[in-house]
Amino acid sequence: MEFDKKNVLVFGAGKSGIAAAKLLLDHHAEVILYDGNENADVEKIREQLENRENLRICCGQLPEEIKENLDLIVLSPGVPVDLPLVEEIRGRGVGVWGEVELAYECSRGRVLAITGTNGKTTTTALLGEIMKNYYPDVKVVGNIGIPYTSVADETTEDTVTVAEISSFQLETIDKFRPDVSAILNITPDHLNRHHTMENYIKAKCSITKNQTPDQTCVLNYEDEVLRKFGEETSVHVLYFSSLRELEEGLYLKDGEIIWAAEGKKQSVIRTDELNILGRHNYENAMAAAGMALEFGVPLEKIQETLRTFQAVEHRIEYVTEKRGVRFYNDSKGTNPDAAIKGIQAMNRPTLLIGGGYDKQSEYDEWIDSFDGKVKKLVLIGQTREKIAKTAREHGFYDYEFADSLEDAVRICYDNAAEGDAVLLSPACASWGMFPNYEVRGKMFKDLVYALKE
Repeated sequence: MEFDKKNVLVFGAGKSGIAAAKLLLDHHAEVILYDGNENADVEKIREQLENRENLRICCGQLPEEIKENLDLIVLSPGVPVDLPLVEEIRGRGVGVWGEVELAYECSRGRVLAITGTNGKTTTTALLGEIMKNYYPDVKVVGNIGIPYTSVADETTEDTVTVAEISSFQLETIDKFRPDVSAILNITPDHLNRHHTMENYIKAKCSITKNQTPDQTCVLNYEDEVLRKFGEETSVHVLYFSSLRELEEGLYLKDGEIIWAAEGKKQSVIRTDELNILGRHNYENAMAAAGMALEFGVPLEKIQETLRTFQAVEHRIEYVTEKRGVRFYNDSKGTNPDAAIKGIQAMNRPTLLIGGGYDKQSEYDEWIDSFDGKVKKLVLIGQTREKIAKTAREHGFYDYEFADSLEDAVRICYDNAAEGDAVLLSPACASWGMFPNYEVRGKMFKDLVYALKE
């Protein structure tokens, strides 16, 4: 699509919206940057866009004259596609894109894309490192923290882009087509946005909707939804499994990741050679290795990277040890399934900090996963009463409320014994108390470092 002189509304003035607006301005579009918050600081927004004069910024009520003259609307990931204003504009025949579609339209080269409820960031970071170990020009973008639109114009035909894609971003793709995709797992999440599990599954699986039969989607064989999807999709499927041996694909057996292909079996790596903990991370390693193999990266290059890769910040990240107590930051555990993985990775008695913003999740399986490992649960945020009620229903009574993250860290430290772990793995989003999970995780680490031995 040519953007020269096109009237494009960028909906959302956060990090993604700013990057999308810059890209469109560079392509000579007439850009209106819109934020529904009428109290947004227009001058601060304009500063982030280098005070470009040919940019209109609108906050609060969107004027009718703007709606009448739009050629395209680009949504930031946080803007629901069923918002009345979006529905109204779509009803006028205006195309609705997300920033991923915009970036794809403006970029060149080949793309690998990863989605799933949990493990996306670790898998994306790991795959990015594998690609950098073999290709000279690699971009790692998307939900990992670098807007795809911010690097789209830097790509060439030789660029390999590794993208972490959320369900929000997949709702608005049109022509986006990765050469290799992956869906790591699907468990209930963001139902306040997608409304039903069916809608959520549909959004995740749409990552393959434009792929051709000779392109690959890597799927988790142990996820029943994805196994069924793999049987129905027209794209080539490569499975990975942490629970059983596969005739074709990657699987975990006796502490070793094996690659089975064309009747041959090769060792990829032993799990004790990895620097990332837990079965879920072995699944992430299999997914990244599978994508790289399908993309043509030599096995030895993959092995080199697997041996040196370190855990992603905020994902079961070792912080430090104080008075014989080890602290782990799993702030990215923003839903129960992700937080279960955090508990499963602990190999010592654990004091757990949980709670936060209510995404309409249920916490039964999370409480059940404690399985004698969690000594004490310290709860913060909007969901603390809901989680406490679930804990009681499942026979877990050793919980305590804290009014802040600082209080929670202190309570855990006061109750921890030498040889214990303190784990921040909230099973909830950070909103309401923190702008995002990164801020929550960084604050946790600062609080831990400040503890006196």
